[in-house]
Amino acid sequence: MRILRSWLHAARLADLVLFYPAILVVIWGELAGSEPALIQTANDKLLHFIAYFGLSAMAAAGFKRRRQVALASLGLIVLGGTLEIIQGFIGRDMSLLDEAANTIGVAVGGLTARVVVEALRRWLT
Repeated sequence: MRILRSWLHAARLADLVLFYPAILVVIWGELAGSEPALIQTANDKLLHFIAYFGLSAMAAAGFKRRRQVALASLGLIVLGGTLEIIQGFIGRDMSLLDEAANTIGVAVGGLTARVVVEALRRWLT
């Protein structure tokens, strides 16, 4: 059990380290002029959901306290809205539905990861 607990701690720290570059990748993806051909064929709303689901899940798994997770989730929602507004100024389409997909992704990703993390903590203690 002790080995598993230390492995989970290391995974949490790695998650936190990778969380910030992941945010930069999402920002780049939303502001870049063109997407790779593979991504162009995918549903835009699904891509928004997946990106923010992943970011929120990383935050929920990486941060220990619920307040930190809530603030990170709120920050991700604000980030998504801000990026949608910026898109309107750089020649890309600004979409309220994209922000809705972002927000739903944040909520589902955060809740899913938090449920898993809490279950693992209870199981290990």
